[in-house]
Order: sequence, then C-alpha cells, then structure tokens
Amino acid sequence: MDLSFEDLRKELKNKNLRLSHQRLKVLEFLTNNRIHPTVDQIYRGLHKDIPTLSKTTVYNTLNALVDAGIVKPITIEDNEARYDIATQDHGHFKCEVCGNIYDFDINISAFNPSDLDDFKIKDRDVYFRGICPNCKK
Repeated sequence: MDLSFEDLRKELKNKNLRLSHQRLKVLEFLTNNRIHPTVDQIYRGLHKDIPTLSKTTVYNTLNALVDAGIVKPITIEDNEARYDIATQDHGHFKCEVCGNIYDFDINISAFNPSDLDDFKIKDRDVYFRGICPNCKK
C-alpha cells in the first residue's frame, strides 16, 4: 500500500518529528519521485527551490526519516546508497544499462531459511541485477 504525502506527513507528526520546510520538501520529493534517488539526486532536485539547502541537511533529514521508519535505505551496490519511500516488503531490480531501479512484489517475510534459526534477522532485502525491458530492445 502506497502512502500519500499527507499520510506520511501525519506519520512524521505521530513520531514527534519536527515538520521543517526542508524535511517536508525531502519527503515530498521522495513521494513524487519513486526512482529510489541518491542524496545527490534529492539535493539537485530541491536546490533550485531551496537555494540554502545543503547536502548535510539532506543527509540529516534522510537519517531522521530512516530512524523513524518512514524511509528505507537500499544499497544494491556498495558505492551507492539510495532511498525508498516504500517501506513494506518488496524486491528491487537494477538495470545494468540505464541504472534505473524497479520495485517488484515478493513475500520476503515468508522466506525463513532453517539454517538461520539461531540468528537475529534485522533486514530482509532481495536485489536482482540485469537488463530492463526498455534497454533490451
């Protein structure tokens, strides 16, 4: 279920996170740009509207949203952190040609290998890499 920007705004209030202008704009950017953006993409996307915005503010805002469980960081490759507004279970596919990341439905919670019975699992992520249909053409 995708939450609307207004639902996410209420969630910020419920978690006692201050509704600063920058925080709301980052949240709005993530809601309107379901591209799993990097910090640089968010910064560039907002800097024109908020010239005083710094990358540090974007990082701090994302960290606060991640800590509140409103945003999920995804790391498909070691050198690139991206951010996902969809926090429910789903998988990701990254195209090796265009670099786009696509969501797909998967019941990650149902996957519980017996070899890990004594382990405490904190995150469950499924990532695939390959070539998307647009780039295959």
